[in-house]
Amino acid sequence: MAWTKWENVAGFDFKDIIYEKKYHTELEGGVARVTINRPDKLNSFTNLTQDEMFRAVDDASHDSLIGAVVLTGAGDKAFSAGGDVGWEATGLREQFYWRYPPNQIVRMCRKPIIAAVKGWAIGGGHHLAYVCDFTIAADNAKFGQNGPRVASPADGYLVAYLTRVVGAKKAREIWMLCRRYNAQQALEMGLVNAVVPLDKLDEEVDKWCEEILSLSPGCLEILKASFDMDIDYMSGSYGQMSRVMYPDWFDSKECKEGPKAFMEKRKPDFWKIRKAEIEAKKKR
Repeated sequence: MAWTKWENVAGFDFKDIIYEKKYHTELEGGVARVTINRPDKLNSFTNLTQDEMFRAVDDASHDSLIGAVVLTGAGDKAFSAGGDVGWEATGLREQFYWRYPPNQIVRMCRKPIIAAVKGWAIGGGHHLAYVCDFTIAADNAKFGQNGPRVASPADGYLVAYLTRVVGAKKAREIWMLCRRYNAQQALEMGLVNAVVPLDKLDEEVDKWCEEILSLSPGCLEILKASFDMDIDYMSGSYGQMSRVMYPDWFDSKECKEGPKAFMEKRKPDFWKIRKAEIEAKKKR
């Protein structure tokens, strides 16, 4: 066996994530793994999850013996279902978009990040997976966006970057229609790099990590930064369109209807709200 065992990183006692490292016994470099550990919530994240992810990825990014980072979710049911809708409904939703967004955590990391996807990668979990440098999926993986279904907007580079991954037409289909895609469909459209049987996922990720560790780590850091320059041109617009088009979005009834309907296990009634608003304007 060319690898040491995964060991929790000392000094990082986390609640929502598991942070581990292991090392290649021949190549000597190491790999860090960040596991979102909320399987009962389909590994959805809250502000605490994001804060812990930030601390772990920041540590891995500055560890000169770490050559790659693996990002995954606990259990086999989900990589991540994105933001925890129950938590968002508590009134902290706007803060969710601005405090250490998971995508920005991936962007700030100097090391290549591999998303190891099992089960659902939905909403925030989906775009978290596709902004990683590499995405390897188990054959039970399912991908898709959720925003328009639950009135949860995203804008700027989070949306636009998907056109770089799968092309403009497919990206609009994914974001605007909220369809679901299996692992094979994701592979065919270029959303993932590889698909393997569920019980072979860890083995496949190890192979990719081994290949990364066989290369110049400094050169890979430069290449990652060079690729990310493309995203930098879009990053300045993050949140801009939502502020321009709907400056009071997070206080609107339409915004609150999405998570409320989800929690009540019913279909949201967005158009009823719009009609009521029109009638209210007529009476002014």
